[in-house]
Amino acid sequence: MRISIGFEPRTTNPFFFEPKQWRKIKSQPSNSGGKPIRALSTTTTKEYNGGTRDGSSVSSHGRRGLLLMASLPLLLPGFNVNAEELSDGGTLIIREEVKKVLSKAKAAGVLRLVFHDAGTFDLEDNSGGMNGSIIYELERPENAGLSKSIKVLERAKLEVEKVQQVSWADMIAMAGAEAVSLCGGPQIPVRLGRIDARVPDPEGKLPLESLDASELKKCFLKKGFSTQELVVLSGAHTLGGKGFGNPNTFDNIYFKILLEKPWTTSDAMTKMVGLPSDHVLVEDDECLRWVNIYASDQSKFFDDFKMAYIKLTNTGVSWRNT
Repeated sequence: MRISIGFEPRTTNPFFFEPKQWRKIKSQPSNSGGKPIRALSTTTTKEYNGGTRDGSSVSSHGRRGLLLMASLPLLLPGFNVNAEELSDGGTLIIREEVKKVLSKAKAAGVLRLVFHDAGTFDLEDNSGGMNGSIIYELERPENAGLSKSIKVLERAKLEVEKVQQVSWADMIAMAGAEAVSLCGGPQIPVRLGRIDARVPDPEGKLPLESLDASELKKCFLKKGFSTQELVVLSGAHTLGGKGFGNPNTFDNIYFKILLEKPWTTSDAMTKMVGLPSDHVLVEDDECLRWVNIYASDQSKFFDDFKMAYIKLTNTGVSWRNT
C-alpha cells in the first residue's frame, strides 16, 4: 500500500502525494500496454512437443530427444509459453534479466513502482491493484520520476520477451522483490501470471502523505490491510535516502530512527527526516507497538515484510489460466 520510497522529491512519494491538480494523460494507451514489443510466435507447447502433452507417441529419439525438446522453450527466441507452463523457468529468466539492469542506486525507484501500481486497490469495488496500469499513469504528480524506473525495466522486459511473454505487473512485482534482496533484505517469492490492465486506474486512490495515523489506518483497511501491515510496509522507507540510515541498505533502521523522533529537534536537517506519514506512526499506540517490535527484531521485520509484500503484489490481480 503506501510507501514513500525516498530518493524522489517530497511531492513524488510512493503511495503518498500532496493534493495538486492532475495533468491529463496525453497519449491514449495502446492495446499492447506500452511501447511496441517484439512479436512472439504463436506456436504452443503442445504443438512443439510433438504431442507429448496429450499422451500421443514419443519421438524415436527417446529420453535424449525429450530432454532436448524440454530445453528448447528456454533457448528459442519468440517461443511463446504461458506463465503456468513455465513458472519456474519464467521466474528464473525474469530474475536474471532484472539483475542485469538493476543496481542498489536504482532499487528504491523500482520498489516505489510496486507500491504505486498496487496501491490503487479499492476493496469496496475491487478496482485497482497490481495490474501494470502504472505505465499509463506516469504523468500524475504522485508518480513523478517513475518513468526512469520503467525505462530501466523495459530493457529487461524486452530481453525476457525474446523467450516468453511477460506482463508489466509481473515484471514490476519481480523487480521489486529483487530490489529488496539486492539491498540485503529478505528473499521474496513472486508468483507469475498477472494480466495487465489496458487503461489507467481511477485517480485519487493513493493515500495522502498528510493523513494522520487514524486516517492512515482507515485508508489501509479499505484496501484490505491491517495496522500491522501498514507499519511493516512503511519499513520500505529504509531505502532511498529519506534520512533512515544507508539509502541502499534494506534493514530495520527505519523503525529505530522513528523512535528517536529526530524531526522534533531544532536541527533543520533532522527535521527533514521522513514524511508526516512516517512521523505519525509513533504518535499512535497501535502503530507504535509494531514500530517497537520491528525496531528490536530485524528478522521479524523481514519475515513480516515478505508476507505483506506477497499480499500487496497479489491484491486486485487478474490471473492467467484461472
